[in-house]
This record gives sequence, C-alpha cells and structure tokens, in this order.
Amino acid sequence: MHKNFRKAGLALAGTLTGALILTACGGSDSSESSLDPKADLTTQTLTVSNWAGYYPEDQADQIEAAIGTPLTITNHATNEEIMAKLTAGGDSGIDVAFVSGQFAQALNEAGLIETIDPAFVPNISNLYPEAQELAYDPGNKFSVPYAWGTTGICYRSDLVDAPTSWNDILEPSDENKGKVTALATERWLMLPAQKALGFSANTTDEAEMQQVKEKLVAAKPGLLAYDDSTFYSRLVSGEATMVVAWDGWCNYGTAEDPNIKFVIPTEGSDLWADTMVVLKTSKNKEAAMAYVNYILDPANHAWVAENILYKVPNAPAMEAVAGLSADYPNMGMTPADLLEGEALIDLGEAGPSYTKIATEVTSS
Repeated sequence: MHKNFRKAGLALAGTLTGALILTACGGSDSSESSLDPKADLTTQTLTVSNWAGYYPEDQADQIEAAIGTPLTITNHATNEEIMAKLTAGGDSGIDVAFVSGQFAQALNEAGLIETIDPAFVPNISNLYPEAQELAYDPGNKFSVPYAWGTTGICYRSDLVDAPTSWNDILEPSDENKGKVTALATERWLMLPAQKALGFSANTTDEAEMQQVKEKLVAAKPGLLAYDDSTFYSRLVSGEATMVVAWDGWCNYGTAEDPNIKFVIPTEGSDLWADTMVVLKTSKNKEAAMAYVNYILDPANHAWVAENILYKVPNAPAMEAVAGLSADYPNMGMTPADLLEGEALIDLGEAGPSYTKIATEVTSS
C-alpha cells in the first residue's frame, strides 16, 4: 500500500488561477450531450492520470476486459503537477484525470473539463446523496468523487489523554511540547489555526489570515516538525504523542499500533474529496465516461476503502466493507458526519496569499 501518493500537493488550486484564465474561460455548459451512445469503445483508447498506488495494479487489464478499451495509466505526484500539464494549452493527451475537489472547480471555471452525463455514467446513482452536496461541485455536474475524508488529530491513547481542541496542537501542554507535528501543505497548515480562531477554512479575509499567521508563528516553538508523510511513523515510535493528520493516514498508524486513535477537534474541521474529471480535449469521451462508470461499480470502488483505507462516497461499496470500522473506527464515519466538515473550495485570486503565509511561517 502506498502512503505518499496524494496529499503532498493537495492545496494550491488558487495559485493556478492566473494560468487557468490564460488557458480558457467559462465553465462547463449545460448544452445537450454530444456523446454517441452507439460509440464502439473498442476503437477508442484511454489515458488516465492518477496518483501512484491509488488504483489496482491490474486496472488496465480490468478496463480492457470490461469495456474493451485499451488503457494507459500515468502517475502524477501532486495536484500541481497534473494541473500544470492540463493547463499548459492544447491537448494534454489525458482523457481522465484524478484531482482534488478544489482543483476540479478551478478546471471547470477555466472551461477545461466535460459535463458528466448520467446517461453514460448510470453507476453515479451509487453515490450517497450527500456526495451531491459538495461545495466545489453541487450536483456532480463536472466531477465525480472518488474518495473523501477529513482532517483531525491522530494521537497515542496510551501516552496522552484524548485531545479535544486544535489548541492541543497549537498550544501543547508542557509534557507534549516538542512531541506534536503539524501538516506543511498550506491549506492544512492553516486549518488548525483557522478553526481554533473560529474562521472559515476558505477565508480570504486579510485581517483574519493575519491572525492565522500570528497564531501559527506562535505555535512553531512547540512543534516537533511540519510533517506530511511520516507523522504516523513518529506516533508508532513514540517520538510524537499527537499529530495533525488526514483520517486515512491515521489508519496507517493504527494498523501498526491500535493505541493510535483519531479525533476531530470540537472547533470542527474540513471535508476534502478527490475526484475524477473528463477533459474536454479528450477524443475518447464515451470510453472516458465508461471508465468513470466502471470505477463506481460497488465491487470496484470498494477496493479503495479496503486497500487505501480511505472512505469512498459510494453507498453499496461502503456497505460491503463495513467490517473495516472495527479496526479503523474513522472508516465508520457517516456521510452526515463528513458533511459537518467544511468543504474546501478553490481560493481564486487569494491563493497566492496562502502560499506567502505558509512560506513565512515554515521558514521563520
């Protein structure tokens, strides 16, 4: 199981706004679909870009056997990497891309992705109703969620009392100073301070963000590290007692030590989602839609939950793996639980200000 495939660059959609504006304008339209229901999928070919380890190794064989279309899978390490390719102008050669929700929003606003046609993706009906309420794309008009989750505090229950507040990270007790970690990726670097101060995770208010910066700077001396990839290993070793963590990644620690538990602070948290989008430049749109539909088959979508330990927004798929919550309690979070978190959206022109603050905080 790969544990470093997606989060390192999940946050910076806003910084791409200028490039997107130069690339195209206008979102997905609602005009009648130009897709051909009689298209011969065996004459089409697919190129999909995804994070390494976020799909079965034999997926290309599965797809060709299921829909008759040859599939090539390329990997991107971060959202920024694939966004640079998709916004460079011309045909990227990619038919389907996996991007996080706020990046799908930015691509749609630039007019670069196709409207999802439910007639070609009937398995979209397997999604929870709540998965149609995501702020970056209400109604799943231009994207289909692949996995979703939230952010909280992962901690050693045998070493510390259960944390209740983001301030347990930002203002740790004397015994925990130097034993807590924060995330470095900028949207999640900001999140604990934003929520502790009662602000939105999508705030673009300059005065609020100045307070966020000041709180993060004040918190830095109490941190062990900014860590996006090995924080659960620090918990396992005992080097850290509590860390800011994405829910699925906390499960990797729990798999090694059941004393490692996950909690969402009382001030609230976020709701993130990774999505599938079909590029307007694709010459294989029918096969692209068939690919998305294949993923949404419960047996196929359940693979993500079983192997990545991330929740998927597919009701029958999650029912099939309900037993996972016995060992990984956060896998039992309901859609209603997740929707209590604030969905991350594209920051638009405010994106660079987040980058600037993150740089100033982590380098100060």
